[in-house]
Amino acid sequence: QVQLVESGGGLVQPGGSLRLSCAASGFTFSTYAMNWYRQAPGKERELVAAITSTGGNTNYADSVKGRFTISRDNAKNTVYLQMDSLKPEDTAIYYCNAYRRGLIPKNYWGQGTQVTVSS
Repeated sequence: QVQLVESGGGLVQPGGSLRLSCAASGFTFSTYAMNWYRQAPGKERELVAAITSTGGNTNYADSVKGRFTISRDNAKNTVYLQMDSLKPEDTAIYYCNAYRRGLIPKNYWGQGTQVTVSS
């Protein structure tokens, strides 16, 4: 049974930091690219950060470059999103996603964790 369980969300003041974690199980984690998406109220879900299966390459949305860092630990089947210098516009539900290309692509989602940036 595939599971992606996010944690680490919460309420933080502008300029603060949070670290999101996503614990994976039920599939071969080390063969999947991992992504963090977010969805704010009334907006479409957007890709925030991505990391390849080995962790050798990362990509970020322009809006978070220099502030967010994605990383992974394949020994712990966990992906992280370190979020610094948070802004009110970062407020959203953050979702963990696992993706693997192939004849039949695999795409798994977590349940999401709420991040609220407010004073």
